[in-house]
Formats: sequence, structure tokens, C-alpha cells
Amino acid sequence: MPRDVSEITILSTGGTFNKIYDPLTGELRVDSDARALDTIARHWRCTLRHRQVVGKDSLELTDEDRETIYRAVLEIPHDVLIVHGTDTMDRTARYLAERLGRSRRIVLTGAMVPYSIDPVEATANLALGLGRLLSDGWSGIEIAMNGCIGPWNTLTKNRTEGRFQPAGTF
Repeated sequence: MPRDVSEITILSTGGTFNKIYDPLTGELRVDSDARALDTIARHWRCTLRHRQVVGKDSLELTDEDRETIYRAVLEIPHDVLIVHGTDTMDRTARYLAERLGRSRRIVLTGAMVPYSIDPVEATANLALGLGRLLSDGWSGIEIAMNGCIGPWNTLTKNRTEGRFQPAGTF
């Protein structure tokens, strides 16, 4: 039977995906309301069930924040998509994998450029992650970024090219 997005909860942890320009400080800051997800849902004409759980740049995330994310995942009885900053996405994925193994279906995604600046990449990555969760025949912790989907420990951020790709290919 086909799944639909109502069987998925999106946990927003902040990251570049959710950054917006603050004209008062002249800086990009994490939007604690995660309005990008509401905007995408409105354009897709669907309801995306989502919750803000941390709201930080991923370089600021601590293991206590990762524990908060883990506990939020435990409260959700179905599949989870985590919108996360790209710099430490692998650390959070490892943290979850060490605690959950392959008992759940969780995908982490994010964006290299804020949705508020260029919505294309963030929207594509979100769609890639949702598409993975709508597919059958797998379990575990995966990453969906820049057209690549796979187990968390098989994809890596290529900081030179500014994209994710299979580990060991650069």
C-alpha cells in the first residue's frame, strides 16, 4: 500500500536550511519557526507534520542537543525526516545509529544554501528525503543530500565542492 507524507514527521533542528537574513544585525540566523517548511508545504499543497526541536547552527550542536533529538525521535511512532545542518549531520546520524541501530527509518537532510536565499536546493533535498521515506525495503539511519541517498556512514560532505557525495569518491 502506498505511503503518504502524513505518515512522516519532520524534526527541524535549524541549520542552513532554516537560516534567514536578519536586517538588524546583518547576519544569517536560524529561523526558530522553521517557516521554510510551511512555505514548501503550501506550494506542494500538502500538510507536512513538523516540529522544531533545537534551532541551532549544526556547528553549535552539543551531545545534549543530540540527546534532545533522539528523545524527540522516540516520541514519534512512525518515520522521521530530520532537517539538520550539514556540518555535523554525520555526528547526529552516528549518535542516532548507535542508539537505534536499524530499528527505525530516519533520514537526515539539509541545505548548503538557506531556503530563504535560494529555495531550489533545500526543496530538492527535502523532497529527496521524503521520497526515501515513502519507499519500502529499508531501515536504518540515512542521509539524503544533493541527489545522493544512502546509509549515514556512506555519504560525506565534500567541503571543497560544497556538496554531499559517496564517501571515498574525492
